[in-house]
Amino acid sequence: MSRIDDTKDFIPVRIAVLTVSDSRSLDEDRSGQVLADRITGAGHSLADRKLLPDERDEIAAQLRAWVADPDIDVVISTGGTGLTGRDVTVEAHRDVYEKEIEAFGTVFTIVSMKKIGTSAVQSRATGGVAGGTYLFALPGSPGACKDGWDEILSLQLDYRHKPCNFVEIFPRLTENQRRK
Repeated sequence: MSRIDDTKDFIPVRIAVLTVSDSRSLDEDRSGQVLADRITGAGHSLADRKLLPDERDEIAAQLRAWVADPDIDVVISTGGTGLTGRDVTVEAHRDVYEKEIEAFGTVFTIVSMKKIGTSAVQSRATGGVAGGTYLFALPGSPGACKDGWDEILSLQLDYRHKPCNFVEIFPRLTENQRRK
């Protein structure tokens, strides 16, 4: 069963937050603020925070820039994961992924079902890896950000979480790129 191993030291992770919205500014960004507060509250570092419009190329370019930045380990975006024509965050993430973490969306749906019932089917939350950086796309509501962080990411980004977690495999994410 899932648990925290208190015999291990906590390892802080450097996390960037991207809000995708055509209608909000950073000052009005409640979802991004929820994530920023939870990240720092857990002892991690908020490495960067930005807000971009729902433009696939701009989103993908920002994700690539953060993947290339050695001071960023994880990127979490919020917004643009729905079904409308302007919701292109998932496509932008997939433009960048080297590997998709398919179970992330499934687990997010399970968590969401407990809170919002069948409305959970309208979310396309996703996760993946590129260049040794984890990338996650959460819906744009503060509640969805709380659920994604509290129920999934806070645990998987905690090195002490057992039986396994994302942090312990950081060194192996790019092993295919090493010389043999």
